[in-house]
Amino acid sequence: MPKVAKEVNFLQEIAVLREQVDALRRAGWERDELPFFATSLNGLVYEDNTSFTTLWETILTPRTAKLSLGLVFIGDVVTAVNTGGEWQVVFNDVTVAASGTVPATFSFVFPALDLDLAPYRAASQLKVQVKIRRTAGAITGGKYGGGGSIGGSPRYARLL
Repeated sequence: MPKVAKEVNFLQEIAVLREQVDALRRAGWERDELPFFATSLNGLVYEDNTSFTTLWETILTPRTAKLSLGLVFIGDVVTAVNTGGEWQVVFNDVTVAASGTVPATFSFVFPALDLDLAPYRAASQLKVQVKIRRTAGAITGGKYGGGGSIGGSPRYARLL
């Protein structure tokens, strides 16, 4: 039986390709969510130490260009004295990738970060830590007795 080649309709193929591209544009970028794990000695997301203490951490294999990280922090209030502090995002226990302050106003701060992972893409693993410390406020009382506490948590963590 003779084989007959199908005629190629380029306009129809272009229409199908356009439809697929439009569907991809509507879907947006695929993002991988990244879990963080609490490491506070107190078992909760509050710390009252005056030196940097790891509150949250994770270990990832850096195969993307960026880590998009959203955080939330709040100070404490002890007998009408507000607690403030500082936060850091640290890579591999050494490199401070981002930092900021927690104002002593008993109000939330919502840092949103895009951290560059390009220098770490050849590594098999990267440790990411969120650290905090108390720099102002009451020195006694509070949640654990050591003064006011700084509370913090990741709101989102996405590999882009």
